[in-house]
Amino acid sequence: MFKPQLQAAVAVLICPSLMIPQTLTPEEILEHANCVFYGPRHDTFALAGVIARGGKARATAVDGLTSEVAARLETTYAIPGGSRTNTKLQLDQLGLVDRYTFQAMNDAGVAPAELTSDAEFCRRVSLDLTGRIPTADRLLQFLADPATDKRPKYVEELLASPAFVDKWTMYFGDHLQNNSENSQIRRYDSGVTAFNNFIRSSVQSNKPYDQWVREMLTATGANSYEKGELNYLIGGVVSGTAPVQDIYDQQTANIAKNFLGIAHMDCVLCHNGRGHLDTLSLWGRGILRTQAWQQSSYLSRTNPDRVQVTAGQTNPYYWSISENTGRSTRDYQLNTTTGNRPARAPLAGQPVGVTPRYLFTDTAPNPGENYRMALARQLTADPQFSRATVNYLWAYFFGRGIVDPPDQFDPLRQDPNNPPPAPWVLQPSHPELLNQLGAGFVDSKYDLKWIMRTIVNSQTYQLSARYSGTWNPDWEKLFARHNVRRLWGEEVHDALALSTNILPSYTIPNYGAFTFAMTFPEPLDTPGPRYANVVNFLDSFLRGDRDTEARRPDGSIAQALSMMNDPYVMMRVQSNGPATSLLVRNLSLPNDQLITNLFLAVLSRYPTAAERTVALANLSNASTRSAEAENLLWSLFNKVDFLFNY
Repeated sequence: MFKPQLQAAVAVLICPSLMIPQTLTPEEILEHANCVFYGPRHDTFALAGVIARGGKARATAVDGLTSEVAARLETTYAIPGGSRTNTKLQLDQLGLVDRYTFQAMNDAGVAPAELTSDAEFCRRVSLDLTGRIPTADRLLQFLADPATDKRPKYVEELLASPAFVDKWTMYFGDHLQNNSENSQIRRYDSGVTAFNNFIRSSVQSNKPYDQWVREMLTATGANSYEKGELNYLIGGVVSGTAPVQDIYDQQTANIAKNFLGIAHMDCVLCHNGRGHLDTLSLWGRGILRTQAWQQSSYLSRTNPDRVQVTAGQTNPYYWSISENTGRSTRDYQLNTTTGNRPARAPLAGQPVGVTPRYLFTDTAPNPGENYRMALARQLTADPQFSRATVNYLWAYFFGRGIVDPPDQFDPLRQDPNNPPPAPWVLQPSHPELLNQLGAGFVDSKYDLKWIMRTIVNSQTYQLSARYSGTWNPDWEKLFARHNVRRLWGEEVHDALALSTNILPSYTIPNYGAFTFAMTFPEPLDTPGPRYANVVNFLDSFLRGDRDTEARRPDGSIAQALSMMNDPYVMMRVQSNGPATSLLVRNLSLPNDQLITNLFLAVLSRYPTAAERTVALANLSNASTRSAEAENLLWSLFNKVDFLFNY
């Protein structure tokens, strides 16, 4: 439908990364100078942006915060995209997050970015909380609202929306690795649906997070198709002829990573930390394998069993989890020579059976207490549980954790009042903030919406992605500007559908009917072979499989090609599409209004003067107007700011 090469005038509407630097105006350079999409060209654009602006960072010290930090907190400025509200901030009004982040910037002599515009905030927070872009009507309502508290009110609106439930069901489905099959076992579609329903109902009811973690850790039942919470521990089952201890170890490793942010547990279940984790973890290098066995022993009286759906059939099957039957009546046994991990054998004088002991507080279950009940109680009361949870969420909203990577916590390097010995340093970028957020999460009774609300209402989250001075990549850990993220494949899919009002319809066997990709029960192969092209489109955005492939934010040539040529995109930019579609509804309007409406629907902002001028010139020829309108809409979908949460 489109020419092999668009006219230069149309190309200006696309991300400047498709053009050589000499063709950019200073305004265009500034608009995307700090975009991570440019890769090795980032520094070139950033430097050009500083030169074009004629500015440089300054950090003149004054009492308290530097003048630059103070000025950024109290300033407003105009950029394309609309009004700013609630941006005047007195220094003594800084909230929980900002007290620590701005002080850290101040101590480092780093000025924060300006605060983001209302239009950018509306789109960013809508994507981050619900996975959907705002409708043009809702955006215009938001921009026209003069209230200074409209941002926190909009946050509450999003937190209460059905789309919030969809997004965070997907997030926790990723986090807890809910899939129909992994490298060891199958849950089948019915198991995925049951686990998905458990997660969804927990998010929808805003169930305290410690409660639903305890429910997963202590679940017993006869059928994993009917009781969704059984499927968490089932995900750690090791199949084949491996000894049962391999199952306990894998479940223990999963629990430590998911709920404590300590992926190194997987290492010490195979060998002592010394000689393996010496340079990676101060905590890990001192942990003995015998201690890890004590942690695994909490699962040693748990019995997961496969149950055939129909007698005599190999597949499919479901799972049950029971206690104190058969092999599970004993504590963790040191009697294996086969399996996925090295042989387990007691040291001289050590008993063959290992009793449970919680590794992080060196405490045992209460007398007569069910082992998994004890594990759930001790784990959710551990400050590391709350710290890890808020850090995982912080990493989602900011692109990096206060401890980063967020599953690499070193428990001996967290306390600012008890710093580690040299050459080790504190691990969190903001240790006091992490502790305060963890404590606040506990005080909120483990309310996930509390931590999300606290983050997105902060000035730190609301900083612009642009930076008017020379940006140093080392400042990312200070959160001195917004670190944009590339949209998930499901978000791209749904934004294309919502912005054009051309909604797809999928029927997935064993799952049901779906419209939005964010409601799919799992990323693996959905929506299925019947929709192979859509599967390929979504997979190009690296949505992962919740097993060996994690969701990734990387860019790729496949993504660019998908956005330029995939039928899912191309059918949505046709001027002869459905009568209710975005383009068809707006073709009868004057050119200026057509341009404005497309920008608002797709990019959630008004066009810049330069963009409007180019688009008007392209639309001026009546004989080619429909084709140029298609080109314009296609160009907007291929701009960087459509694919990122600016």
